[in-house]
Amino acid sequence: MQKTRFPAVLSTFVLCFAFWILLTWSFEIQELAAGAVVSLAAALFAARFFIHEKSFRLVHPRRFFSLLAYVFVFLGELIKANLDMARRCFGGCRDINPGIVKVPVDLPDGYAQAMLANSITLTPGTITLDIAEEDGKSYYYIHWIDVSETDREKAGDAIKGRMEKWIGRIWK
Repeated sequence: MQKTRFPAVLSTFVLCFAFWILLTWSFEIQELAAGAVVSLAAALFAARFFIHEKSFRLVHPRRFFSLLAYVFVFLGELIKANLDMARRCFGGCRDINPGIVKVPVDLPDGYAQAMLANSITLTPGTITLDIAEEDGKSYYYIHWIDVSETDREKAGDAIKGRMEKWIGRIWK
């Protein structure tokens, strides 16, 4: 088994502990100690699976602030997709045209591709089924509730919205 590097464990610990604080929102010493222990255990177990290189990549100020801005971009896309789904559901579900579309993706990094795929899946009406490499280019196969556009580029713009551009800023 490969040894886990200290920076990978440390960055995983920091991420887990930050989520612990956000979820509990308690600053009592017992809560913080419990969170530190659980976060350390999770980091020791999972760091080798999550972080393979450049452990503190998101600590860079430009990337960190791009990530914070992306949260608001994603929330905007999420609200837009939820309103669209609510309109479809309350409208009797008559105007749906489900199908699978192949969408080009211009994100070379695996972390960035995974982040975009998960963001697309988290928005209602879309599910990322597969990420494929063909002729040196990446494509997503996405199940879309309303295939209103069959052109790959236009369908990609409709599905990805502004998310791809902002994720590219985070991971470059």
